This record gives sequence, C-alpha cells and structure tokens, in this order.
Amino acid sequence: MKRSIIIYGIIALIVLVLLAGAGVALFVLGGASSQASGPISAPELEADDSGKLLFEIAQEDSTVRFLIGEVLRGEPKTVVGQTNQVAGLIAVDPVDYSNTEVGTIRINARTLMTDDNRRNRMLNNRILHTDQFEFIEFTPTTLEGLPNEITIGQPFTFQTTGDLMIRDVTKPVTFEITVTPVSETRLEATAATTIQRGDYDLVIPSVPFVANVSEEVHLEIDFVAISNG
Repeated sequence: MKRSIIIYGIIALIVLVLLAGAGVALFVLGGASSQASGPISAPELEADDSGKLLFEIAQEDSTVRFLIGEVLRGEPKTVVGQTNQVAGLIAVDPVDYSNTEVGTIRINARTLMTDDNRRNRMLNNRILHTDQFEFIEFTPTTLEGLPNEITIGQPFTFQTTGDLMIRDVTKPVTFEITVTPVSETRLEATAATTIQRGDYDLVIPSVPFVANVSEEVHLEIDFVAISNG
C-alpha cells in the first residue's frame, strides 16, 4: 500500500510539472489576441491649397505587411504579417503634382496577422504590446522626386522621409513609393522600406524551435487611394 501511494504521488507530481510547463509555454506564446477598438480612420490632413483633390486610402483594396526572416526547426522561413486596417489621406495638386501632400498613415497593429495564431498572440502581447499601443503611424515630413506632370496609366516613383512610430519609439525612415494614376480619381501605389528591430526595441522572446530571427524587418504597403472629386 505504501509503495502504491508513493507511485501515485510521483505520477501526480509529473502531471503537475507538465501542466506547469504548459502554462509557461502559453505565457511565452502570449495570451488572447487583441481586437481593434473600432473602425480605423485617417488623421486629418490640412492641405495648404483648397484646389487640391483629396484622396483617401481604400482599406478593402489595400494591404500593409511586414516580412522578417527566422530559422524554424532548422529551416529558414520568411514570416509575413499583414492587415488591411490602414488609413491615410493624400492631397494632390492636379496642376502641379510636385505640390502633393501626404498625411499621416495609420495602421492598426492589433490586426496584423501571420500564419500562426501563437505567433500572433506573441506579436500582440510580447512584442508590439498592442493593448497599450494600438496604432503604428508614419508621418511624412518631406517628399522628393515628385513630377510636375503625370500621365494616366504611367507609373512614377518618388521618396518620402518621415517619422515612423512603433509603440513609444519614433525614428526617421524613408519609403520608396511607386504610384500609378489609374484615372483622375484613382491611384494605385506600392511603398517599401527596411528597418532594424533594435532601433525600435522589438525584442523577440526566446521560444522552442526558433533558432534565429533577423534583425532586418521589411515593410510594404500596397494601397489604392480614391478621390470623390
């Protein structure tokens, strides 16, 4: 009888250890996913000319994504996180495109999704802390390379430098942007830049099977902007 009690006690201890380990794993991987607090909207853009056409990013036709490399179970992998919860305004001067203004681009970080729910929870709760910092914002300060004139259907490229805010850290970055004016009221564009995780204190928690995560993070925005004229 005494021996049975000892055996049962050992089994119970093993179960407790396993349960505790599972709890630690859940903590490492994060808690429940965050939800957007409401529909995303673009920050106001005070255009300096009433004759400019105001374009607004169409969320249903737009995507923001990040790409970062990791080594998972010994194999290299590119992790992609994306969302369509992006908002922004562009004031276009139809007489002189070089006078175009771009407002703050706002992204709801809570809605960024990868191909793994555990990674999503970690992204929200352990990396971006989206319960406290719901939005990522890019505020342009300069535009360079804009043409004076454009041709419908003909793409053009320019650069915008501005302040990228992730959590409570803001750093200057430059996006390379290619725009195709599809019509007088529709713009299609792609924008891209690369940042360093360390610049924004984005620390990746150590988890099993992930041997290495790249320091470089590639950011991309594919967007459609519409003007009501």
